[in-house]
Amino acid sequence: MVDKETSRVSSLWSLQYTYQAIRNHTSIADFLLLGFSEHPEQLPLLFGLFLGMYLVTVLANLLIILAIVADQHLHTPMYFFLANLSLIDTCFSCTIVPKVLVNILTQHHTISHTGCLVQMYFFMALALLDDFLLAVMAYDRYVAICLPLHYTTIMCPQRCLLLVAASWLCAHLLAFSLTLLMSQFSFCASHSIPHFFCDLLPLLKLACSDTQLFQVMMFAEAALSGVVPLACVLVSYAHIMHTILRVPSAAGKHKVFSTCGSHLTVITLFYGTLFLVYFQPSSSYSADTGMVASVVYTMVTPMLNPFIYSLRNRDMKGALWRLSGWGR
Repeated sequence: MVDKETSRVSSLWSLQYTYQAIRNHTSIADFLLLGFSEHPEQLPLLFGLFLGMYLVTVLANLLIILAIVADQHLHTPMYFFLANLSLIDTCFSCTIVPKVLVNILTQHHTISHTGCLVQMYFFMALALLDDFLLAVMAYDRYVAICLPLHYTTIMCPQRCLLLVAASWLCAHLLAFSLTLLMSQFSFCASHSIPHFFCDLLPLLKLACSDTQLFQVMMFAEAALSGVVPLACVLVSYAHIMHTILRVPSAAGKHKVFSTCGSHLTVITLFYGTLFLVYFQPSSSYSADTGMVASVVYTMVTPMLNPFIYSLRNRDMKGALWRLSGWGR
């Protein structure tokens, strides 16, 4: 009896040692994404919810792109920018959600060091692209409402392409510079990230290297890529509001404002969650707040954008009906 008990204890110690060895080995080359793992009873519900949101996001955004490409009436600057936004939202979801679904389904929460940096790079690049493109769309609405006689001259196809190309280039350069700096860091033994994807601040908290230069650069880039586009949005809408107030009829005011309502809703969702997470020192970062806000801007916002832009837009609804074949 004593021999059996001794053998059992020995087996338990052996299993525990093996698990610890695997964990230590994993922590050398891999990161552990621990987001949602503290509530295993909720994982089936979260899997179904995230899968549904992901499928709706991809399908809705692809329909928006197809409708704009197929309908000649929508070949205007506003819809050109909207098609780019839908493409970015689709790529944004594809960067984050599939890995989350695989982790929940397999209970295998590891991600390689390289995979983590690649995911962080595309996450930052696409988030910055969203930021720049929302500013470009605000400028487009400003020209359309405040300078209607000069609209076709100012927002010519060449300038629209230049604005989008500049947004893509700047976003990727800024994301690459931070990813390159992050790749030089050494990380502490834990390597456990209390998040569901490789985000900047959770990774920064694990770094054993001196991160002062990185944090200075991060906040400088945040000012350049966050505050400047937001200032552009605010200035554009200040001019738009001034123009709307000068419209004599209530119907005219409603018509002008309705073209901007969707864009303002998307801006509020995007900037609200981003400021909540990123405009704070890494020392005061809260994992729970970060995860909730991250679910909003990585899953909820990309899913809602197509509906926000299409439900109150008669031209967009008409194009979608024609694309489906029901509008003929």
